[in-house]
Amino acid sequence: MLLFAALALHLLAPQTAPTLSLAPRSGASPAAVEVAALDRATLQRLTAATQEELSRILTIHVAGAGPQAPAVTGAYSVASDKLRFVPRYPLEPGLRYRAVLRLPDRTPIERELLLPAAPRAATTALEAVYPTSEHVPENLLKLYLHFSAPMRRGEVYRRVHLLDAAGRAVDLPFLEIEQELWGADGRRLTLLFDPGRIKRGLRPREESGPILEEGKSYVLVVDRDWPDAEGNVLTAGYRKTLRAGPPAQSQPDPASWKIVPPRPRTLEPLTITFPEPLDHALLGRVIAVLGPPGQRVPGAVSIEAQETRWRFTPAAAWSPGAYQLEVDTTLEDLAGNSIGRPFEVDAVHPIERRATLRTVRIPFAIR
Repeated sequence: MLLFAALALHLLAPQTAPTLSLAPRSGASPAAVEVAALDRATLQRLTAATQEELSRILTIHVAGAGPQAPAVTGAYSVASDKLRFVPRYPLEPGLRYRAVLRLPDRTPIERELLLPAAPRAATTALEAVYPTSEHVPENLLKLYLHFSAPMRRGEVYRRVHLLDAAGRAVDLPFLEIEQELWGADGRRLTLLFDPGRIKRGLRPREESGPILEEGKSYVLVVDRDWPDAEGNVLTAGYRKTLRAGPPAQSQPDPASWKIVPPRPRTLEPLTITFPEPLDHALLGRVIAVLGPPGQRVPGAVSIEAQETRWRFTPAAAWSPGAYQLEVDTTLEDLAGNSIGRPFEVDAVHPIERRATLRTVRIPFAIR
């Protein structure tokens, strides 16, 4: 109270208005808020003030955070004819702050301060979108977006768009869920088309129509200004043409797959060719090779030819003998039809189907 009384007596006379500014980071010193143009008597009394008293004289808030938001915490000091506030945690570049100076018997001075974001190199790219073919069934269920680095979450549904042939945005094509479907490393996004507009006979499809229609073309657009986890925008925007064909209604049939065994005592790949594209993510994990003892053969999988070819290269040379492919029946085509069940059957829970432990085994021999 003594500080405020003393300042009130001194400030009855006209004084030069103090100035508030943001001192950018310098070396190891973080960015700070400074009050300059203070007269000698005011500086002397501020020097004698406690941290609590100074926190009432100069307050810093995040701009737009609301009247109930707590002030930014930090430490106050008086030096070089300035009142200086250093935040406990560094101010965030690109975020606006509101600084208010309240000196007794003076009109409060308020300034909005912005710490400019340091220029950053755009290094994150959208590397691939699956399915890779532009020809897709009109009942396409999902897309996979693969980025070169982890992406910022909560941005998906305002950064990804589907346009029709006239360039108009398709209304709400994706199933917008709060828990976005990111891989554990934050680099692969699973983007689901709204199943209510895929399945025939459901109200959303009857009221809004299908998302994709056979014979029509669309463009998937990903905004360049989608930030990654570090705040950097993408190196470039992305556009992919989708041409809708007839709906895929039959289940994948392993009996229709063409298996080309490798030669023994080589590292040649085992090759499977499918009559239609299959789900890229599932292809990478639901097919296993079992060797003559019935144990898994270690090796690496590659997926080629627009998801119509699966190759397995062993870690060691093939031995002659009888082998098997073990395929989980959850393997799906592009429309969500799995080996174990057609997509259209499950009208209540089209996406959250329980994965089963059932598998099919396909024998082949290396001679």
